[in-house]
Amino acid sequence: MPRSETPLRSDLFPEISPYASGMLAVDGRHTIYWEQSGNPEGVPVVFLHGGPGAGSAPVHRRFFDPQFYRVVVFDQRGCGRSMPLGELQDNTTADLVSDMEKLRTHLGIQRWLLFGGSWGSTLALAYGLAHPDRTAGFVLRGIFLGARPEIDWFLHGMRTIFPEAWRDFAEHLPEGERSDLLGNYYRRLIDRNPDRHRPAARAWSRYEAACSTLYPTVRAPFETDHGGFALALSRIEAHYFAHGTFLPEGWPWAQLDRVRHLPCTIVQGRYDIVCPPITADALARAWPEARYVVVPDAGHSALEPGIRAALVNATESYRLSLNDDELFAPRFPWEA
Repeated sequence: MPRSETPLRSDLFPEISPYASGMLAVDGRHTIYWEQSGNPEGVPVVFLHGGPGAGSAPVHRRFFDPQFYRVVVFDQRGCGRSMPLGELQDNTTADLVSDMEKLRTHLGIQRWLLFGGSWGSTLALAYGLAHPDRTAGFVLRGIFLGARPEIDWFLHGMRTIFPEAWRDFAEHLPEGERSDLLGNYYRRLIDRNPDRHRPAARAWSRYEAACSTLYPTVRAPFETDHGGFALALSRIEAHYFAHGTFLPEGWPWAQLDRVRHLPCTIVQGRYDIVCPPITADALARAWPEARYVVVPDAGHSALEPGIRAALVNATESYRLSLNDDELFAPRFPWEA
């Protein structure tokens, strides 16, 4: 059953700067940006951003107590500060999992806590299922598992709640192309002509932003996109959606036993329209050992007040468990 808890801390930790950062060449084409902040001797945690393609931001360091955690943040292939920006070749879920292993090895980390929301929850599970021996636990938010019904909901179902935003999204395409929103957006987004891909990127990104919070927010970066954020987000999302997120049908249900012994907290906004609670509910039922927290007054964004309190509560709960009941102790080699 979902739990409602009094937060150990109600908001994010103060702003911090990285103590180390760099670029890691993960193959002959892609180089990913990474950074570390917090306590260099602390418990490693890796932040997995959403999208796919959204990239990381300085605020993502602030979900973790910097005195306790060694916070790893990186930009996945093709987005943020990783290069080349918006690159789709050799950009699959398996490639991202492989990049995480290369980064973990590069940083000399034995095991790390996986923290991811939306697409980040997909990637966290994909990595954890592939490398359970390198995974200390999970904090998952706004659950998305990459199944076709979830993709169809994003493309069509959200119109039931946000008809105006969906209408703007659909009507960016000529009337004759609206029967295949994904295919025709994808065709525009991969077009080399900026006059075709930039307007499509802005329309896609505005649609997603409009549906992501319980209350409207201003997202001016999508209007100009001088940094390429909207293009990377929309192009990479369309690429993954067009290929079924590069995950087999029925994933991950048959494999969950590989990680059910690991601690997991699932945080879900009750009014999350981008990733509705039905998926989080299904995951919680299949993983009864997990802590399942439904935030009653929140949508999709990790930065809504109730969501960020629940996420910080989760990271603090894991920190306290090391002292209280040694929940993590048998699984952290540096605690042996």
